[in-house]
Amino acid sequence: MHAQAPSPPTMIIEGNDPTVEPSFTLRNRIARQLWNWVWLFLFRPSPRPLHIWRAFLLRLFGARLGAHVHVYPAVKIWAPWNLEIGSNVGIADGVTLYNMNQLTIGDYSVISQGVHLCGGSHDYNSSNFQLIAEPITVGCRVWICAEAFISHGVTLPEGAVIAARSVVSKNLEFPWTVYAGVPAKPIGKRTQHEK
Repeated sequence: MHAQAPSPPTMIIEGNDPTVEPSFTLRNRIARQLWNWVWLFLFRPSPRPLHIWRAFLLRLFGARLGAHVHVYPAVKIWAPWNLEIGSNVGIADGVTLYNMNQLTIGDYSVISQGVHLCGGSHDYNSSNFQLIAEPITVGCRVWICAEAFISHGVTLPEGAVIAARSVVSKNLEFPWTVYAGVPAKPIGKRTQHEK
């Protein structure tokens, strides 16, 4: 991992009226707008093999990346400064990293096409429908299969496989286990290989 300069925090505004007031600080909104322009004009149109270029852009905006990280051009990233990715990680086109809070992805993990990691929600019992954000942690050697949904505050253990279109809304307990369904439940074991 590379040391990075301090980055803009999420800075959710508490107790606001989201129908007429912003939910984030001005600093956060400016940083996200700058990133959106860079994503649109420099990240998204880059050729698929140019992983080094996209990693450079992510690092420029505060992401902490290991070696050999392959983030494909159609990956949507809400806040690079809340992103930490280990080494030898692949993130496929169509993935949404809605990382309103810290998102950590461990070494040798694979995030398949259409996966949505959703770091934010709302407190539906609050009078102002308060926006909330919690970190997501993806352990090492995890495979999240196509179009799965991972909710805020979730930790996926080492070696877990999340089957296609599964929904994970709470921490998963067992490493090296295959999970499937809505909500995701253990359906089998995965062979553990050392590298």
